[in-house]
Amino acid sequence: MYAVIFTARVDTDDSEYGEMASRLRELALNQYGCLEFIAANEAGQEIAISYWKSQDDILAWKQDAEHQVAQSYGRERWYTSYRVQVTEVLREYEYAKDSA
Repeated sequence: MYAVIFTARVDTDDSEYGEMASRLRELALNQYGCLEFIAANEAGQEIAISYWKSQDDILAWKQDAEHQVAQSYGRERWYTSYRVQVTEVLREYEYAKDSA
């Protein structure tokens, strides 16, 4: 399994930004095999972590036409900076109080 970690400094958080982010999240989950997508935004700082089965799925997502438009808008309008990290998940474990 792989994780894509996206961090950004948000310059402009308008309604179009929120709509695009929501649309792209659904697209990743429903069309490109994204397993899970988590995002948070606080004080102009955003982090999104998505989980994927393969690097091929990640690349297909990156090359999606709508995603490329969003990337362009991000550079031109929404972000002062961003970073993308693609990592392989080497180990995973979890705890859930309800199941203990």
